[in-house]
This record gives sequence, C-alpha cells and structure tokens, in this order.
Amino acid sequence: MGDLNGISAKLDYVAKLGVDAIWVSPFFKSPMADFGYDISDYRDVDPLFGSLEDFKALLSAAHHLGLKVIVDQVLSHTSENHAWFKESRADRSNQKSDWYVWADAQPDGTAPNNWLSLFGGQAWTWDSRRQQYYLHNFLSSQPDLNFHNPQVRKEQLDNAKFWLELGVDGFRFDVVNFYYHDHALRNNPAVQCAEHKTLTVSDDNPYGWQHHRYDITQPENLDFLSDLRSLLDQYPETTSVGEISDDNPLDTMAAYTSGGDKLHMAYTFDLLDKQFSADYVRKVISKIENSIGDGWPCWALSNHDVERHNTRWGTGHGADFAKMSLALLFSMRGSICLYQGDELGLPQADVAYEQIRDPYGLPFWPEYKGRDGCRTPMPWDSSQGAGFSQAEPWLPIPDSHSALSVATQKRDESSVLNFSRAFIAWRKAQPALVFGDIELIEGTGEVLCWLRQSECQQLFVAINTSNATQQVSLPFTDGRVLDEAGFTYQLENGTLYLPPFQVAFYEQCG
Repeated sequence: MGDLNGISAKLDYVAKLGVDAIWVSPFFKSPMADFGYDISDYRDVDPLFGSLEDFKALLSAAHHLGLKVIVDQVLSHTSENHAWFKESRADRSNQKSDWYVWADAQPDGTAPNNWLSLFGGQAWTWDSRRQQYYLHNFLSSQPDLNFHNPQVRKEQLDNAKFWLELGVDGFRFDVVNFYYHDHALRNNPAVQCAEHKTLTVSDDNPYGWQHHRYDITQPENLDFLSDLRSLLDQYPETTSVGEISDDNPLDTMAAYTSGGDKLHMAYTFDLLDKQFSADYVRKVISKIENSIGDGWPCWALSNHDVERHNTRWGTGHGADFAKMSLALLFSMRGSICLYQGDELGLPQADVAYEQIRDPYGLPFWPEYKGRDGCRTPMPWDSSQGAGFSQAEPWLPIPDSHSALSVATQKRDESSVLNFSRAFIAWRKAQPALVFGDIELIEGTGEVLCWLRQSECQQLFVAINTSNATQQVSLPFTDGRVLDEAGFTYQLENGTLYLPPFQVAFYEQCG
C-alpha cells in the first residue's frame, strides 16, 4: 500500500527535484471506502500507514531537507464510522443530531430533492434509525457534515489546529466549495443541453446534467474560509490550497483567493479537462486573470482524480510532449502542483476491470474506468515490485511505467526526469516566472505566447503545442534566448522557429 515511513525514505529524491513542499494524501484513520477521504478520526494515523510518531518523523525529515509538508484536510464529510455520525444517526434528539445534513422524506417517500452524488445516483440515503434521509455528495458511506451548525465549524477548526500545532506547513482542502448546502434544500435546475455541461465529469455521469446551484458553493462558505485563514495566520509561513469543482470554477477561485483573508491559493479542473489546444489554454488564463484580482491561482495538469495529461492530451507524442507540457505549467502565473510521476512523463495506466479498486469507477465502467489508472505506484525501478518491499503492489504497474522508472531515467541525460530537475532549478532563478505578471499575446495560432514581467526581468514565452514546426514574431528584438531552458529553436531576423513541442524563453536585455 505504501506508508509514511516509505515517504520518509524517498524524501531525498523529492528534495533533489527542487520542489518546495509535498502534499500528502489522507493518512487519517479510515475504513478506506474512498482511500482515506472517508475519515473516522481526524487526529490519528490509520495503522495501514503507520503511527502518529511516524508522521512526526516524516515532518522532521522533510523540514531537515528544506521541504514543507502540506496535509490533505477533508472537512466537508466524514466516514459513516466516525463517532459523530454514529451518535447523530442514533435518534433525532442526541447532542449531535444536527451535525449532519438530515431531511425528511417527501410525502411519497422519495428523497428530499433532486441532488445527485458525484459518484453516481442520488445524494440521499435513507436511514431507518431516524426515519430520515442524510446527504452525501460522494459515497453513501461519506455523510456530509452540516456547516450551518456552529459546533461543526468549531470542531473542524480545532481539528485543523491540531495538525498546525504538530508543525504542518499548511493544508490542501478537499472539495473546498462543498462545505455548505442550501438550507431550504431547493432543487438544482437542469442543464438544458449536453454541450452546456460545465463540470468536469464523464459524459455518462448524470451529475453533469444539473447546474449545481444549491448543493455546493453557497455564500456562507466565504465566512468559514475567513475563519480558516484567521487560524492559519496564527502560524507564520503556513499556506492553504483549495480544490474547487464547480459550475463556474474560475469565478469561484477568484472569490475564494481574493482579499488576502481567505485561501492563499486554489486550483480548479480547467486544465485537468480533456480539452487541450493553445486557444483553450489562452481562454482559461484570460478568464482567471480578468477575474482574480489580487488572488493567486495554483495550476496542475494531472492529479489523483483525472487521467494523466500525457495520455489525456499527448497520446503517442512521447518525451518531447511531456517536457513541453511541464514547461507550459511552470511558465504560468501562480503556484504549481506537480503530481507524482509527471516528472517522469508517465502515461495513464490501463487497469483491467477485475483489478479496479476505485468505487467511483465501478458504476460507470466501461465508459469511465475510474481513477486507478493515475494512482498506480511510483515506478522507482524496473523490477517486478517497482522498488517497493512487496512483490505485488496494490495496483498493477504497466510495462510502459517500468520502462520510465526513476532508476532508468537517472542514467539518461535527456530523460524527462533530468529535464524536470534542471528546469525547476532554472525556473527558480527567473524572477519573472516566479513572481511576475502575465500578459497574453493573441493571434499566435498553435504557439502559446505570453509575457512574464517582474521588476527586474521581462520574458517572452513561446510554446509550440503542435506536432509541426511553427514560427512566431518576437515582441522586442533587444534580447536573447535563454538556452539554459534546454529546448531547440532557430532565431532569424526577429522570428522564432520552433520545432514540434519546443519552447523558447526570450529575455529582454537592458
């Protein structure tokens, strides 16, 4: 399965990548119906992963190497095995009876409204003890907490404080816009036609057939985010990043990160979508830049919930595409989440139906195969167990991953891994990429172009997203191409010629 001590053992590799922090997926006590995103105890480690002492050792080892540690906080819901829910479901008069979202059936016995679970089916499950339905935006074993109850809000703030006191450097907040629901339980309106879907769900999932106006992203959420920020501000140099899944994700990102009193940063699924083109990326960046104000985005191309981008966008294009896409990611304004294996250029693993472990994948098979294909173990070497102590990892490791293992790529100077290490180090020395503003340049076709500018540097960035040679005119001629970025180009008379999937960084001189 992998455990906390295993992470500690690989921290040297992570530090050598040049990243600033690690985000650790949930390791709290859990029945693991959804891989730890169904928490039964917020203040202890599940024995599957080790102990609280093991986590303290991980924290110490990471800090010794200069790495920050961000932990995954799942505040919106718990496991049905949590002591709170066991008490809440016992009857309607206990002290925690209002800690979860309970509602009476309609007169005909059906669910209170039309809200749907992201994992399939209605978002309500009947409980015979209370003779009521309870809300769950995900699995029925993941009941939603009632954030309209001030005791719930206080308890979740206290749970976050517990980990801050231990020394964690911040949180990744799971589904951060799902905390509140509409108190009146109004029905969500229908999406009028399939092409107007806005949420990133598979086409066969009815969840995308509704506008999620009342079940998520309620205005009361902003006040709770302010409370979270006030807590974090008591612990210097801590941070927060929120996951946003919403009908209007970029607008929500702007609202949740602006003003300096809510989240430090947030990410959405806009660049985790199947769409990929220079024009699409321009539209995403343009919309966020026009709405975010003083907010701060966090970008990723892959994560634990979506198909890896090297398959989703770049099937068959190989290492050049992997390097180009990472350069694109590292050149955007904001913070960067690098999903494990992206630095190797890993494609999506194909997991057979009988090997599926993801409860999200089973009801939608075969059109949607779940998230197991992006969650396979990290290929440390090319052996059967990929470098893990057990010969049979919890998910299969495809031959395509073994061929791209860490051990193999370390020996290849031109590998995606060695490119990633060099590029991350180079990026840190470019103030325009780390801190600078971004100005999109339109009308450049399949070449993505923008200016990144800080007080002491201006960079023109040109990214050929196509598999054909492209040319683009320079916005200024008194400059030089920064060859240290490691890409191929030709420069003639103020025009850049970029081979397929190549990138150029042109710095203004003087």
